[in-house]
Amino acid sequence: MSAAQSQTPLVSKLEALQCHFTWDLDPSRSKLLHQRDKLVDIGTEEGNSWLGHIYNLRGFIQYKLGLIEDAQSFFNKAAEAFCQMRKADDGPWLAVNYGNLAWLHHHLGDQAESEAYLSKVEALMKKYPSPSQDELHAEIYAEKAWTLMKFSADRELVSDYFQKAFRMQPDMVEWNTSDIIAGFFRHCDTGMEADILEKMRVAKEQNPENLLLAVYYLERRAKKGERVEDDARELAEKVLRNPVSSYNGMKAMLRVYRNYVSEDEAVDLAEKALEQHPDVRYLKRCAAITLKWKIFHSSPPKQSTLDRAISLLKEVISLYPHCSLKKEVDLANIYAKSNHTKAIAEQMYQQLLKSDLVPADKQLLYNHYAKYLKYEQQDQNKSLKYHMKAAAIPHQSYFRGNSIEVLRKVKNTRWNPMWREIQEFLENLQEP
Repeated sequence: MSAAQSQTPLVSKLEALQCHFTWDLDPSRSKLLHQRDKLVDIGTEEGNSWLGHIYNLRGFIQYKLGLIEDAQSFFNKAAEAFCQMRKADDGPWLAVNYGNLAWLHHHLGDQAESEAYLSKVEALMKKYPSPSQDELHAEIYAEKAWTLMKFSADRELVSDYFQKAFRMQPDMVEWNTSDIIAGFFRHCDTGMEADILEKMRVAKEQNPENLLLAVYYLERRAKKGERVEDDARELAEKVLRNPVSSYNGMKAMLRVYRNYVSEDEAVDLAEKALEQHPDVRYLKRCAAITLKWKIFHSSPPKQSTLDRAISLLKEVISLYPHCSLKKEVDLANIYAKSNHTKAIAEQMYQQLLKSDLVPADKQLLYNHYAKYLKYEQQDQNKSLKYHMKAAAIPHQSYFRGNSIEVLRKVKNTRWNPMWREIQEFLENLQEP
């Protein structure tokens, strides 16, 4: 019997595991680097209920990026985090972690160690059997939902897994909270507003420590027409007192300030947070966002605001070297707002257009460059050409939809000589 044939039973067992290696996670390198940065920004504060999940996913990402030693280190940290959180040395919450380690050692060629971790999974499943043959453990549903939430466009499946987990263990309120947070933007334009608001209110009562949920609930109330300025200022003080994390609600809080309090106060809040934690890159990113909002709604913006935004964005770009495209576009657009730096804006765009980008990033760039050409260069025809380039990329995204919407308006109003060309383009446009 060949070596390949003798390994078949092992591979079959590995493929039957529930873990990151079997969940059809096959993102691009760009997506992996982006997710790694997002996980770093969540932080590793002790007591974070998702710490084990964060380390497991970081381990898988490091493996996919070819950083094997880092991967094993993060998988080991995940096991420690789960045991500390659960105050127990074993339990079904370790099944995904052991599965990851079984796969990692298999890929490293250490079949004995791989089999050892397979045996650990089997022992866990015997000691803690799942509710039925057709169902997973609640902990596995929850971790699978949390992980797919980072990669999958199938939000309904994510919600289904979270709700299955929560029904099995209703005391794990964080699982229900995460389901509601994951669905926040998905349900923005549905006719279920009253039902969603009530679910958020109940979840907030069950999980009062989750400030991100509190901010999202406040934003929903504001969208419904409530005056929330005082509540927003009070909640912002709580966010400022909490440990810094992309999960603590700061970015969402700034959005509430921008839309329902004032852009100036949003800038002040971001700067206040940055003063308290001057070395935290996530807060620098948040501060840069608020300045961008202010600049694009000021006519003309103050030079001091432009200078501060440019300085911050340059720093943010250096701190996020692998996923800085959107910030580089923001920087180019801000350069375009000053007569002194318009040439730098065009130079930046030309450099970005020559970059080797994945299709989704090309789409983002073409869409933004089209707007820049229209509003900063007053070149309508060239702008439309770049909207067509963005729309032609077969990747479903906000940027593709926005470019198609612009093109449809031109076709329908027929104000531009290119309308026939655009009509033919839209008729032949292939859906992703």
